Amino acid sequence: MKIIIKILIIFLPWTIRRYILNKFYHYKIHPTARIGLSYIYPKQLIMGEAARIGHLNVAIHLEKIQMDKNCSISQKNWITGFPLKDKSNFQDFPNRKPYLIMKEDSSITKQHHIDCTDMVIVGMFTTIAGYGTQILSHSFSLEKNSQACAPIQIGHHCWVGTRSIILPGSVLPPQSVLGAGAVLQRKYTESFVLYGGVPAKYIQKMDIL
Repeated sequence: MKIIIKILIIFLPWTIRRYILNKFYHYKIHPTARIGLSYIYPKQLIMGEAARIGHLNVAIHLEKIQMDKNCSISQKNWITGFPLKDKSNFQDFPNRKPYLIMKEDSSITKQHHIDCTDMVIVGMFTTIAGYGTQILSHSFSLEKNSQACAPIQIGHHCWVGTRSIILPGSVLPPQSVLGAGAVLQRKYTESFVLYGGVPAKYIQKMDIL
């Protein structure tokens, strides 16, 4: 019944839907923010001034989605987590946070998969571009024979190319580019660099204007 009610809410006029989401779901959606025809139901939702979520997105099983001023999630994105109350997996990671945090003016374009089993941070003025990128904060530990997870951080003023894969524990440093089709699986620290390849590595230094 709860799922049916959530689906019906999606088709209400936005002013009514925003009131219901703020009043009964205790979300914090700015008056200028907007959600299209999308199934967006984290435990906590914060949308700042002019934040936008387009049509046909799904966001489920997350504890928190935070979108700062002017952030956008375009269309047909699948955003998932793993609830903290579910103890069937990830018991070895008591500090994990199923959060998606988008800093000011960041954007996620179309048809990406964002796995927020642990926290995913997208820095300000950063774009997850193109189509088909996978950001995966969980994997499988052969050592422990169980599910494992680690947070992912994408710095500010970054560009993530189409069909990239970003694996648990990865860090893309600020003011960097991850080339199309790259697989990022480690923490990098050097800014103004193009990273690319499988696995992703230093390709070249970029000009600083």
